[in-house]
Amino acid sequence: MSHGRDGQEGSAGTDPSAPDAFEEGVLALMPALRRYSRSLTRSDPDGEDLLQDCVEKVLARRAQWRGVNLRAWAFTIMTNLYRNTHRHRAQHPEVELNDELGLAAAEDNADPLEKLRLERALDRLSAENRSVLMLVVIEGYRYQDVAEMMAIPIGTVMSRLSRARRQLAEAMKDGNVVALRRPK
Repeated sequence: MSHGRDGQEGSAGTDPSAPDAFEEGVLALMPALRRYSRSLTRSDPDGEDLLQDCVEKVLARRAQWRGVNLRAWAFTIMTNLYRNTHRHRAQHPEVELNDELGLAAAEDNADPLEKLRLERALDRLSAENRSVLMLVVIEGYRYQDVAEMMAIPIGTVMSRLSRARRQLAEAMKDGNVVALRRPK
């Protein structure tokens, strides 16, 4: 056994301030959880709030994690938090003061008009269809995993995904206009 600076026994080379595997796993999930939270809330500020609430709950309930699939467990927590918040807001509506303050992250090579069309098309999807689409297409979950996370039958997952894809494709094709130049 080696002794640290404080004389306590510990393993050699272990930094007590270093994050453990659980915390590293949560950190690795942050980009995916952020995308999912923003897709659910349709708002950067609300998405960040949902993300923060989710991470807080994941860390606070660490003892309840069974060590199987941290990703699915965290996404399930976020889905349930969103549902509870959405239910609460439906019962107690709030007045939005100014939604124009949210700042979106700039993408280097993205066509801003195409990005705007995609955001609008996604926003037109119902929350149920949008969340299934995000979990399957963007996050790569299997239908069965999504069904378990959302507590719905697998057939419902498949029909919501089909509907979401069809609606998204329809919305995106409407704006495909190519500008032609006159020959000189």
